[in-house]
Amino acid sequence: NSIVADVGAGSGFYTFRVAQRIPKGKVYAVEIQDDAIAYLKKKALDDRLPNVEVIKGSEKAPNLPANSIDLAFMVDVYHELLHPAAYLEAIRKALKPNGQLLLLEYKEEDPSVAIKPEHKMSVRQAKKELAANGFKLVKNGTFLPLQHFLLFEKTGD
Repeated sequence: NSIVADVGAGSGFYTFRVAQRIPKGKVYAVEIQDDAIAYLKKKALDDRLPNVEVIKGSEKAPNLPANSIDLAFMVDVYHELLHPAAYLEAIRKALKPNGQLLLLEYKEEDPSVAIKPEHKMSVRQAKKELAANGFKLVKNGTFLPLQHFLLFEKTGD
């Protein structure tokens, strides 16, 4: 019965895979682009996944219900945020107590990762920014070759 949010869902690559694995749960697919929103809604219907709810986010907030999410995740999205502090505050409000936020971001520390520097992030930078916004790093997975797998937990309210 997990409630998960795919923030910056894009084409729903992760949204639909997660939704199939938690049929009794719910997956919020958050997106700001209207064409992506239309695609996500149609695909959820076509794939008969009633546990997917598409939400139109904004540049400052994902517009998720308060105190409703067990896990929010962003795959190569966080570094694109124009208002990261406001966004993190909104995600904190949407997370249940002990809710978690997962970031996958390309490794800034690794020069062999052939991605433009502005699309990379270091663990140090992520820890600093998220700590300042009420999150602590609980897992730094090193199993992905190109990306960080950084799991943060919401700290006390």
